Formats: sequence, structure tokens, C-alpha cells
Amino acid sequence: MNDLSYEELLKRKDELQASIPEFLSLRVHRSLSWLARAEKQLDDEDSEFIFYWLAFNALYAREKMEYYNSVEGERGAYKLYFVKIAKLDKEQLIYDALWNRFSDPVRNLMRNKFVFQPFWNHYNNHENDNNWEERLEKSKEMSLTALRNEDTALMLHLIFDRLYVLRNQIFHGAATWQGSVNREQIKDAKNILAFLLPIMIDLMLKNPEVSWGRPCYIVVD
Repeated sequence: MNDLSYEELLKRKDELQASIPEFLSLRVHRSLSWLARAEKQLDDEDSEFIFYWLAFNALYAREKMEYYNSVEGERGAYKLYFVKIAKLDKEQLIYDALWNRFSDPVRNLMRNKFVFQPFWNHYNNHENDNNWEERLEKSKEMSLTALRNEDTALMLHLIFDRLYVLRNQIFHGAATWQGSVNREQIKDAKNILAFLLPIMIDLMLKNPEVSWGRPCYIVVD
């Protein structure tokens, strides 16, 4: 999916090992381990999505106390991560991928009510989400505006909000392995992650001066 393979990224990390901070090295090391596993999957899109998501989680997750009490919780954590990544992406590799290569998958995700959390809130009788259809339309409009304005950070946040719902469905056992009902979104999601994650890792390695925060569960003696 991407010219930046696991092997190439691992080589870059090894070359820079002496000059990058310990916590950045740990994040990239963990992420690359899951990226390598994802790339080895054969005809198992569910497992690929899981491994790619774990690789993503390793890049942005911080110690819980740093953000756990915020209103947005974990989504707030990766929202801040996207702001940093977007600023560093001077060549607009991520934007170009979302605008050109993955325009159809992105549109499919943005209009799919089954990966839109307010829909499920309404379906499960949460009265405050009775306007989920209006909110879905506004979210779709927001994504189009973000693309037109080349607002990569907002675009990533909107897309990953959809992927996060899909992630919850799988991680919490609310989906069937290789089930037919979510096959299209699983395929789109894992292809998007497979392409974007190596770019994100490479940007982090090229910008070791940026504070990426203290990872969860650091290695201790």
C-alpha cells in the first residue's frame, strides 16, 4: 500500500536511534512491531485492521492521567496528535492521499450511518441523539469543507471518528469475524490505515524535537 514499508522504516529508525528521544523510540518500536504483523496477514482484513489500529494507538496514546479527564477522552488525544502531524506534513502527503487515492473510501465512511456513533446512540434510545441524521449531514459537509480548505488535521479527526466506532465494534466483540455486514468499511478502513501509518511514523522520526508525550506503560526494570 505504501512505498514506506516496515523494513524501510525500521532501517531509518536504526540509523537515527542515537539521536531520537527514548519515548519516541519506544513509540515507533511498538508501532513498527504491529505494522510488521499487519503486513504479514493473508486474506484476513479483520486481523489487518486490528493490527494497524494497534500500530496507530502506539503512536498517539499517552499516560491516561494526561488526558483521561478531558471531555473528549481518547478522541481528544488523537485529535491533538493529528494537529501535530498535519503541521509537519509539509509535502501534504496525507492530504493528497485523502483527496486523490482514498476519496471514494473516505466518502463511503463519512456517509455510512453504521460507523457514526450518534446513530447508535439514537438506536439505543439515547434521547439526546434524536437528531442523528442532521448531525450526519453536518459531519459530511464538514468533511467536504475540510478537504476544500486543505485542513488535514480536521479531515483526519473526522475520518478516525468513524474508524473509532468500527474499532469499538471489533474490539468489544460486537462484530463477527469476516462478517458480511461490515465488509466494505473494514476493507476501506484497513487500506486507509495501511497507507497513512507509515507516513505518520516517518514524520515522527524526521521531527524528533517535537514532544510526542509519555507513552502508556513504559518499560521499567
